[in-house]
Amino acid sequence: MNTKYLSKAGMIAALYVILVVLEIPLGQLAFGPIQVRIAEALVLLPLVEAAAIPGVFVGCLIANLILTFASGFGLIDIIGGSLITLVSAYLTSKMPNKFLAILPPVILNGLIVAIWVSSFFPELNYWTVVAGIGIGELIAVGIFGNIVLYAYDRIKRHGYK
Repeated sequence: MNTKYLSKAGMIAALYVILVVLEIPLGQLAFGPIQVRIAEALVLLPLVEAAAIPGVFVGCLIANLILTFASGFGLIDIIGGSLITLVSAYLTSKMPNKFLAILPPVILNGLIVAIWVSSFFPELNYWTVVAGIGIGELIAVGIFGNIVLYAYDRIKRHGYK
């Protein structure tokens, strides 16, 4: 790892945290049974930038630490949610194109995060929470993630490093 790599990872982590903090006034949109965590758009970046893998992991970890006071999910979300983001980012980096790269974060967050989120909302069954988180992740990664990739490509193409 060099200074440039660490700087990129740090900037991506900071951006992830900022995007999550900006969502806090919207209530449970960043952590509830229906999640559209805009910061998850950054999970598509590992497709084109290796430093995004540790960047989104650290950003998610810090954001989940901040959100633990608002969400009440505690340690399971801090550790579990962050590790799912790490695995999603790694798997995304191995995908052959941006269409398949959307799958790891959508599937993993939808199926695994829903396990503990549904336990905090007993009035909702597991599959309802899977749908809420999965669709939200699809919006965040599929729509906003592609905007991030487009912006990243434009910046890189015009010589901004």
